[in-house]
Amino acid sequence: MRARLWSLVSGLAVLALTLGATIAPAQAPTPAAPVSFPMPLKEGSLRFLVMGDTGTGDRGQYDTGREMATIRQQFPFEFVVMVGDNMYGSDSPADFVKKFESPYKALSDAGVKFYAALGNHDNPNQRSYALFNMGGQRYYTFRASPGGLGKISHGGVRFFAIDSNYLSKEQIDWLTKELGSSGSDWKICFFHHPLYSSGRTHGSALETRAVLEPIFVKNGVNVVLAGHDHIYERIKPQQGIYHFVVGSSGSLRKGDLARTDLTVKGYDQDYVFMLAEISGDDFYFAAVTRTGQVVDSGVLARPKTAAEPTPTPAPSVAPVPTPTPVPVPRPTPTPAASPVPSPTPTPKATPPPKAKPKPKAKAKARKTGP
Repeated sequence: MRARLWSLVSGLAVLALTLGATIAPAQAPTPAAPVSFPMPLKEGSLRFLVMGDTGTGDRGQYDTGREMATIRQQFPFEFVVMVGDNMYGSDSPADFVKKFESPYKALSDAGVKFYAALGNHDNPNQRSYALFNMGGQRYYTFRASPGGLGKISHGGVRFFAIDSNYLSKEQIDWLTKELGSSGSDWKICFFHHPLYSSGRTHGSALETRAVLEPIFVKNGVNVVLAGHDHIYERIKPQQGIYHFVVGSSGSLRKGDLARTDLTVKGYDQDYVFMLAEISGDDFYFAAVTRTGQVVDSGVLARPKTAAEPTPTPAPSVAPVPTPTPVPVPRPTPTPAASPVPSPTPTPKATPPPKAKPKPKAKAKARKTGP
């Protein structure tokens, strides 16, 4: 009897193992489906990517670079904005290969252009590195319009790369002139040190803010992109300007994001880059990790700035009362009532002056600086 029971138990055990082996593959997790990004991909829109503090050459940077190339198959961005610390440590030709060319080779091979700003870890001589497209200048500007970098239409988008390491008078004069003369609907400044940040390591660059913010407000800057703190953070609008900190695309400080009143959304647990799409008066964005997780997204409307006041309707003109005439006596034998003169006609309201047309944007990017 015991032998028969043991044989039965053994048979059941074998059956269970067989069934488990058969069922297990069906229960195995399926590969994750491509991430659906909250980007509208509108016809004629301007699409770009923002990354910062990248030049380490470590595994995190390479993982992030691969994810960028993967995402571009779904979201074909045209260029990349780099907000500084593009090359940590030495910058020999071999370092440029390891810390920039190799991680982003798939993008470069696809014709994606990179536009860099200098960070505090960058050698100023890197402004002459061809793939950074700085034209040998520490600060410069370029025009990007919906439909492509070479297509100029009404409005458009202009970027201003600033060297926040050294805000010389010459640079400030250049920036004030360029911002003031630009007729672009969107004016986007990018540089390294954030005017607002909740990063524990660095935080807001107060001295830099004192210099740049009044210029930005006066001249209608819409968006500011920065890095330095190795986190991602979207700041509450400050004086009508949207601020982003994108400093964890190649370097990461986990837990470095403090909880402050500045933050709309922040993330400090993995490497992050940001996608952006501009269509008309809308700025769409999505912050994405190296594994394809979307940690922040939304759409921001272009605010009306001090440099572009909202037109006000012509004021209504109140009718001008007709003064009561004073009778003038006439030397006649028989006194008669003085005639009442006709009412004075009400003057017509002067029409408001017509708005001057915006200056035509130049068809080519211009890069200026010392």
